[in-house]
This record gives sequence, C-alpha cells and structure tokens, in this order.
Amino acid sequence: MDADPGVAPAMPQTSVETVEANGLRFHVAACGRGERLALCLHGFPESSTSWRHQLPLLARLGYRAWAPDLRGYGRTERPTLVEDYAIEKLLDDVAGLIDASGARSTLLIGHDWGAIIAWYFAMRKLRSIERLVIMNVPHPGAMERELGKGWHQRRRSWYALFFQVPGLPEWTLRARGGRLFTRALRRSALDPRTFPEEVLEEHRRAVLAPGAARAMLNYYRALLRGGGQRQRRLGYPVIETPTLMIWGEEDVALRVETTEGTERWVADLTLRRLPGVSHWVQQEAPEVVNAMLEAWLTGRPVPEAAELRG
Repeated sequence: MDADPGVAPAMPQTSVETVEANGLRFHVAACGRGERLALCLHGFPESSTSWRHQLPLLARLGYRAWAPDLRGYGRTERPTLVEDYAIEKLLDDVAGLIDASGARSTLLIGHDWGAIIAWYFAMRKLRSIERLVIMNVPHPGAMERELGKGWHQRRRSWYALFFQVPGLPEWTLRARGGRLFTRALRRSALDPRTFPEEVLEEHRRAVLAPGAARAMLNYYRALLRGGGQRQRRLGYPVIETPTLMIWGEEDVALRVETTEGTERWVADLTLRRLPGVSHWVQQEAPEVVNAMLEAWLTGRPVPEAAELRG
C-alpha cells in the first residue's frame, strides 16, 4: 500500500540497550538498524540524552545510531579510581563498543569530552572509522597552540585546574541537591530551551548518584595527570578520515580561535560555525546542526548557518 502523501513518516523510535564492552556494561540509547554504526559520544557533564535530536535523523539516514552513557556517567558502570579514566581506557571503550556492534562501518560523532576522545581515536586508528564529526572541542594540537599564546584561552580553561582539587569540585556539583549545578548549566546556554526541565532533572539526579560526580571529574584529572602528555609524545598525525567540524561561536569555555588552522591536522575538513549559538551546539540549534549533518552525510554541499536561518 502506498503511503499517504499528506501524512509525515513516523520518526524512528529510540530504545535503551545494555552493551558489554571493554569489561563494562554501557547504557546505550539506540535508534535504527543496519550495518552502519553512528556512535555518538557525549561530553561533560551530560549523558546520552544530549543526542536526543540527532539519533532519529541518523536512523532515518540508514545508520544504527548508538549514544552510550560514557564510563562513569548515567547508568553505565562507574569505576572508582582516577586511572580508570585514563584516555587510553576511554579509547578502548570506543573500540569495544564498535566491536560489540558488529557493524561494518562506523561514523564517529563527539561533543565536548566525547570530541576529545573522538579526535584521539581517529589519530590512533584503533579501529577503522568511515567519517568523523566533531562539535565544540578543538583539535588537541590547536588547543595546545592557543594555550601557549597567552592568557586568552587559559582564563577560559581555569575550571580544568579547579577540578584537580580533591573533594571541593565534587561538593560544588552536588551542592543544594545538584540545583546549583543545573542552574549553571542552563545559564551557560544562550537559549534556556536548550535544557528543558526534564533534561535538567535527569542531570541533577545523575550527578547525585554515588560516585558519579567523582567519575565525571576524573576525566579531567586523568588527562592533566599524564594522559595529555602521553598523547603529546605520540604526536598528532594527520587525520585522513573525512571530518565535519561544527562550532557554536558563543562557547563560554573555548575561543573560536581554537578552530583556526585545524586543516593542518585534518586532510579533509569541513568547518561550519554557528554565530549566536553556545557550546551546547547540537541541543541549542538542532535544526541547523541536523541539516548540516544530513547534507554532509548524503554528499551534498554543507550549508552555512546563515543559509539555514534565512
């Protein structure tokens, strides 16, 4: 029977799966089927929910879209030691998830901390990835360059040093039942609708779970206590994987200058900047981000933000 042209097709439904990978049980939001995996990695201090606008799109484009809660987050298992969050273990998590999927090809998408992991994963070639999408985290080489220039980026990165203090950052995240944390999260977005009440409540409950705040902070602690230096010693080989970089220009923590010169480390780079959009780009401007993603993944020219906003 032909579909009624007056009725919009049903959007693919998102389900929840438990996936065992790299010795951990991962809570995964899943949408779609097939042998092409789209693996979406969230950042700090979020969860798989941050990809709620992208999973149906990816499924419609023929991907099996997975958005795991990263180790220590949400309902994924939560190791207790700082070294459990070493960048090498985070990379092994991604490799394990790809293996567990049984997919024949992988599209890797990362935002914030998920993008840090994605950058290194593409560099180190632990598994073959077909395409790479990065949102609002610079290439490590570009970040290193900007930190070395002076205090402009260093001032914005102060929080990473604060997170090294034992105990106090955990207390701050959990203060007043997590409400100070969720209030700060909403204020960091330009559009308050970026974080609806139900999403803020999910984040609040998550940060109050036993050991959760410490796990989130341990990403930063492990990176600054040796993980970043180990990766620097390995060098930053040019990434040959076709890469789309989407950047909200009103990022409170990362200057837009950190995107400049990325083509030095990425052979096939498409960069799109979104004026008037904050760090939480895929949640704050989902229609624009999704249009860019769809164009890039289907081989069409990727529109500029101004074209999509009319």
